[in-house]
Amino acid sequence: MKAVLGLGSNLGNREEILAEAITRLENLEATRLLALSNLYETAPFDVPSPQGDYLNCCVLLETALPPEALLERCLDIEAQLGRVRKERHGARTIDIDLLLCEGFSSTSQTLTVPHPGILKRAFVMVPLSDLFPMKTALGLDFGPAYEAIDKTGVRLYK
Repeated sequence: MKAVLGLGSNLGNREEILAEAITRLENLEATRLLALSNLYETAPFDVPSPQGDYLNCCVLLETALPPEALLERCLDIEAQLGRVRKERHGARTIDIDLLLCEGFSSTSQTLTVPHPGILKRAFVMVPLSDLFPMKTALGLDFGPAYEAIDKTGVRLYK
């Protein structure tokens, strides 16, 4: 199965933390990295308190892990890299969201795929468009939303 993950970091050495998270994702059992977007810097979105800017990217994986197991591994990596969940949308060392899974959808309490925020967040759609320039990702047509959303706050990093 192919899966798209969105990664973000706004605490600590953001670039180093993202690189380590990607390495750990690559090293998951029965998983390989197919593509990695550029890194983008963005202002915090929908946050409860002042925070520093985020670095964001998307990765495309191929994995034999079922979606629930992939999500569990992502949460483990977040914990290993110092993620502490104090408040919803709070600052974080790392955030790994399961955005899309090929041939899979879910609206359970533990896993919603496609991720409900994809089409509302430029910081997701811009790196996603690096991976899918035709604006169709694993069955999701995000072209109209991509054209309509304000992308001015999403800056290519380095």
